[in-house]
Amino acid sequence: MPNITSDPMIFSLTGFDSTLTREHNLGARGVTADGREFRYARAGAVALVAGNVLQAPAQVANHQQLTPSSAALRATSVSVTLGATATTENQYAGGYAIIDTTPGNGYAYLISSHPAAASSGVVVVTLAEPLMVALTSSSRVSLQVNPYSAVIQSPVTTLTGKVVGVAVWIAAALEYCWIQTNGVAPVLVAGTPGVGLAVVVPGTAAGCVVVDGAAAATQVVGAMCVTGVDGKNQAVFINI
Repeated sequence: MPNITSDPMIFSLTGFDSTLTREHNLGARGVTADGREFRYARAGAVALVAGNVLQAPAQVANHQQLTPSSAALRATSVSVTLGATATTENQYAGGYAIIDTTPGNGYAYLISSHPAAASSGVVVVTLAEPLMVALTSSSRVSLQVNPYSAVIQSPVTTLTGKVVGVAVWIAAALEYCWIQTNGVAPVLVAGTPGVGLAVVVPGTAAGCVVVDGAAAATQVVGAMCVTGVDGKNQAVFINI
């Protein structure tokens, strides 16, 4: 596991900036003087819309539960055979190799880098930390993208990834920026949820929240600070 540090930290970007060059680690946490919390993220292939709820990149099912080659204790790389979906170079850099089958079950390792690989091909994943348990071909490795690496607008009807925050700036496609994860935020609302009520995604429009209907396939974003007005960006105390 990497070294664990704590606040405070000094960041170069304000909430209303974005850049094509990465200046901090993805997922780095920032806090304003009034207590709102933010995470450093990168927009996906489409520009972000201020006030829209954002989710992580969609999962790649063919990159889950992969068979590795044997890897010795303290090794810093592992080779895995992909399913029928190719991977681009460093698609999982900053993400995690999750070991989900013994030997090694229950460990997660930060990924430093990897080359591109064709579908059903073998990719060598370089780890930022050594293996704590040796792996065999009986182990299984799931590749988990950094949830802040290519954030997208929360879709209508069905989530394809975990909700990660709310856009505070109109970052262009593939730009790095801050997204809000806690505190009062101006979030797009559908319907007229009452003050204090929990609001969730997915909603009836992309990027919006709706009143919590206790549906199984929803994720709570926060609670209304005011009575909702359909189609407006209003104060929601988010906790993501």
